[in-house]
Amino acid sequence: MIFNIIPLLNNPSLILPCYRGDGQRIQYNNLSLSPNSTLANVEYRETQSSPAEVEAQASPLAVVAAKVGGFKIRLTGAVLIIAIICLSTGLFAQVATKFQIPSDLKHQKSVSAADTSQSGLLSNVISEIVLQGDSSWVWLGTGRGLSRIKDSLTVETFFTSSGLTNGSSTGGFFPEGGVSAIAVRGDTMFAAFAKSINNFSTGQGVVYTPNSTSEVPVWIFYDQPVDEEGAERFPFGGIGFVKGLPVTVPQFNVTYDASIGGGYVWITSWAGGLRRYKIADGSWEKVPIPQDDQFTLVTCADSSYEIVDGKNILKNFYLNPRDPLDGGNHNHKAFSVLAYSDTVWVGTANGINRGVMGDQGCIDWEHYAYPFENLTGNFVVSIARQNWNGQRIIWAATMNADDPMEQRGVSYTLNDGVTWNTTLIGERVYNVFAQDSLVFAASERGLWKSEDGQSWALFKPAKNITPLQGDETLSSEVFSGALDSRVYYHGPVLWIGTGDGIGRSSDLQGSNWQIYRADYDPEKIYAYPNPFSPNSHNVLDGDGYVRFHLGDVASYKVELDVYNFAMENVYSTSLDRQNPNTGAIKWNGKDNSGRLVANGVYFIKLKYSQNINAGPSNHWVKLIVVK
Repeated sequence: MIFNIIPLLNNPSLILPCYRGDGQRIQYNNLSLSPNSTLANVEYRETQSSPAEVEAQASPLAVVAAKVGGFKIRLTGAVLIIAIICLSTGLFAQVATKFQIPSDLKHQKSVSAADTSQSGLLSNVISEIVLQGDSSWVWLGTGRGLSRIKDSLTVETFFTSSGLTNGSSTGGFFPEGGVSAIAVRGDTMFAAFAKSINNFSTGQGVVYTPNSTSEVPVWIFYDQPVDEEGAERFPFGGIGFVKGLPVTVPQFNVTYDASIGGGYVWITSWAGGLRRYKIADGSWEKVPIPQDDQFTLVTCADSSYEIVDGKNILKNFYLNPRDPLDGGNHNHKAFSVLAYSDTVWVGTANGINRGVMGDQGCIDWEHYAYPFENLTGNFVVSIARQNWNGQRIIWAATMNADDPMEQRGVSYTLNDGVTWNTTLIGERVYNVFAQDSLVFAASERGLWKSEDGQSWALFKPAKNITPLQGDETLSSEVFSGALDSRVYYHGPVLWIGTGDGIGRSSDLQGSNWQIYRADYDPEKIYAYPNPFSPNSHNVLDGDGYVRFHLGDVASYKVELDVYNFAMENVYSTSLDRQNPNTGAIKWNGKDNSGRLVANGVYFIKLKYSQNINAGPSNHWVKLIVVK
């Protein structure tokens, strides 16, 4: 079971409260995200609390690499899982896998040993949406692996393996865990994975292919990039060496973002920092970025180096992702990245960095951080580029980090960082993306759209209003998105990723959506999530919802009655499936007087006919409510 999910964002050194499965409250004090953190140096204490405070859900958990802008903590049974999630996003925002397949349900498709994928989604948490060039493909990063929509109808999820070998072909399989980042350019594709191991969010490695659109692409697997023990000097840029703290473990070394440009795949991996993969020769390189107190860092000039022990060493610099109180730099905790041509933008826990590459791959950096620059905040979880009317605009989802005056919102520059502007102040934005004149922001309150960066319109939650096919995403939050103008979809088409599936709108107004979800058994009748917490599950416009899957249904009307354990009716309604406003068959956990019901076991009676030649019959579902 999955228990209390608590967002923890505002400080890279955090106090982490959570609830264990037996109702005990666990307090983790001053958890430092330095790369040498182990369970041994995390102090904790336990205090008794009411089991009523525990949020429960019956489904297996995989760490979600959703970059949704913050940290998360959750429990699987009594096992603590600390995930730097964004959640960009995140999520790998972070976001817990709140809506996976109920454990008693099975997929329809049988698979053979020769298969490398199976039909359908395995998780409804969609943290990444990336389009594959001019093809019809849409790649999805989910809480349980890499998925692909091939032709608007066919969804497949690729199998995973724990036996992949560093630097070798995967044979079509992928690392275990959730997807924390995807990058595509042309036929080149890169994806990163992560999960919880020994209670810590851990990078599971990355895969790369130069021919992702071929009939049988060759995927190469690499272990999560780390440094050699004791390697405090590393070569960079063809000029000299850089001093830095070696990050030797994959714990807290999770790749939350990736971008392809300038002949490299660039990755940002929090404690693992900024690294790049050289496409020409398959080599990895650690990349220095400015320290917290540096406005610039020049690595392309000979004068920036000094001779130490016979080696050319970058002067007055030490790469260290520990917290500043431990001698480190928040700016070395890299979270988001955007690369094109000779330019790379990197978002960290201390602002935004713009780098321009020299001939041999060296980089000269500019560092922009609050309060010196007009950013809403210094924790940068997403960066995007907009090209329109001959102008380049760089957008960033910026959140509050250390300074109490920082705010959530979006920051953008019209002149490559010379000046900065802010918008959507107070909104928790997980991802930004833009195309032509439009810019979108995926946020805690939903998807925003703007044509000028100042006036924004908020989409309503995705809903399929086709009569008898009514469905909706029971979540206000949107974690990811993409604007699709490819010929196949007769665009423009809008894609969004939520904690309750992926939606595709056939227009830019969001007037009607097709919803894709995990591949449940269509003949089963069940409620999910179950147990259900109306305070936290499927929260939409302030109410939480439990959804009912009806299996085969032929009647237009569905009568829904809720009974408590004493078989007293507490709620009744009749739902018209022809009404476009009906959406999903759902209940918000409230009685006939509009009050939340008490914790306990409830019996749900659903009355409808399963075929056109039969009258309506009663179908019963047992539901546990835990507020």
